[in-house]
Amino acid sequence: MGQALAPARISASWARSETYGAPTEAISPAFTGQVDDSSLFARCGSEVLGGLHESLPGEPISLMFTDAEGVVVSRLCDERSLTSSLDRTYLAPGFAFGEREAGTTGLGLALADRVPSLVRGDEHYCTGLWGYTCAAAPVVDPVDGSLLGSINLTTWSERSQGLLLALARTAAGQTSALMLARGRGSVGRPAPRGEVFRVTPQAPAGIAGLSGTWRRALDEVTDALAGDARVGVVGEPGAGKTALLATALAGARPRHRVLRTLPPAAEDAVSWLSLWSPELGKPDTAVIAGRVHELPGPVATRLASLVRSAAGPALSVTAGSVHAIPEPLARLLDVVVEVPPLRHRAADVLPLARHFARDGVRFTDAAARALRSFHWPGNAEQLRRTVRDAAARSTLIDVRHLPPELLATRSPTLTRIEALERDELVRCLNEHGMSVTHAAETLGISRATAYRRVARYGIALPG
Repeated sequence: MGQALAPARISASWARSETYGAPTEAISPAFTGQVDDSSLFARCGSEVLGGLHESLPGEPISLMFTDAEGVVVSRLCDERSLTSSLDRTYLAPGFAFGEREAGTTGLGLALADRVPSLVRGDEHYCTGLWGYTCAAAPVVDPVDGSLLGSINLTTWSERSQGLLLALARTAAGQTSALMLARGRGSVGRPAPRGEVFRVTPQAPAGIAGLSGTWRRALDEVTDALAGDARVGVVGEPGAGKTALLATALAGARPRHRVLRTLPPAAEDAVSWLSLWSPELGKPDTAVIAGRVHELPGPVATRLASLVRSAAGPALSVTAGSVHAIPEPLARLLDVVVEVPPLRHRAADVLPLARHFARDGVRFTDAAARALRSFHWPGNAEQLRRTVRDAAARSTLIDVRHLPPELLATRSPTLTRIEALERDELVRCLNEHGMSVTHAAETLGISRATAYRRVARYGIALPG
């Protein structure tokens, strides 16, 4: 429901509140005495809000979820003054805060209309709530569509955030999605516990246009491997260390199969070593031990012993830096080569992007400029994910298919709310081709505020 309809919805809620006899000056809601915190909805809601709470350190925002009747099930808030104030208005676990009990509020309106709702300051029916801004979004059962409750974010009215509602909407959607996954018996993928992979080169030497920086590193590693040296490749996460090693091995030892291992949990170290270490003695096999800086000390020592007793230079390693390589393994290496981060190899961005995209995918000039100008903190791996996601939606990738952060040329330190604000503004401007004025109306902020935020975040305007 658009912004233009919000006043009508609030007026209708005020009329219902009057009919219900809701309080106009001070809230005194019913206390249920207990809440159901063991249901699938409660467990998933708690998990989503817990993650959101961790991403909002220092923000004066109370995060809570309610059941379908408006009873508060759980509340998270770090700011003592806001918590004390909410306690005085009974916006706390166990209290019913629906439209009948508290009049027009964000959570009451979200439950009544079953759409995300934002109520600011004096839009509340009860004057005792005029000090708050409340954003809420309904949570529905992902299977049958029934109303389960709401996700509610409350802050001080003078700190009203135009995109608080978007954050509530996202949390509600994540709760439903998590319920669907858990209801089907799905669980999160566990962290790697020492898997062994067969590696195929991800950045073949034949990619047209790769920079001299990349090619010099590749040539150095290829020459070292051809001379039977033991090699380490270091660099930031996602910079392409394994890709470079795999490509070099394909050039220096084309008949070899290449295995890559990931560090095990401490309790899995013995089985991890026994799983793949026999490959060290085979003349047609090369092993890349990835992220060796994460290996427990005893495991690194045992691995070094196995390498010394094996015939030939079968093992190569990757690590975050030269100094991070465990000493027992560092003593075995003949050559260590650094892969520079992608921000220092701007010439590689477009060739890699074309390589990561499927056949037939093209980039508009605006998208190409955005890709080249971004600083890529996650390096080539972040570029790969970005391009694959955009290519899944279009064969002609434009700026509207790219993440919002790529379109903001300045990267100040942002709070979670500010980052969301930037992303929503970029989305409106690019995905829908809106003017700044139209985007401001859609987001419920003034045109002057929208222009200030465009300037602050360095957002490139369409056209």
